[in-house]
Amino acid sequence: MPLMPRRVKYRKFQRGKNRGIAVRGSELSFGEFGLKSLQNGAIKNTQIEAVRVLLARQLRGSGKVWIRIFPHKSVTKKPAETRMGKGKGDIVFWVALVRRGAVIFELGGVPEAIARTALRLAAFKLPLRMKFITRSETI
Repeated sequence: MPLMPRRVKYRKFQRGKNRGIAVRGSELSFGEFGLKSLQNGAIKNTQIEAVRVLLARQLRGSGKVWIRIFPHKSVTKKPAETRMGKGKGDIVFWVALVRRGAVIFELGGVPEAIARTALRLAAFKLPLRMKFITRSETI
């Protein structure tokens, strides 16, 4: 079951802008290690799920994973070779809008070496540039 809201007030969103630096959610809150975004952008629900599965496998049951983002925004697409007009397209996937400096994932209860390798592999699965951070750096 992909990550998506149970219900929303409006199903279809306008594209909008994603600018600025994250103020809220820019520091570690739960774990000792984290993955911080270095760019603004959108992360798909499938990408979040892929990283969750990867981290669960890397940690092998030890430690804990926190996902700090949720895909609230729907993205629509019109079918290929469709004429203009006839309304907005159908919802294809959901995205989480991420600002620069936002912490995306956190890990706790594992050694730094394991956390570093796990989050490095996780960063490869995400469309934005990421940075590994630790609790000591944020203080």
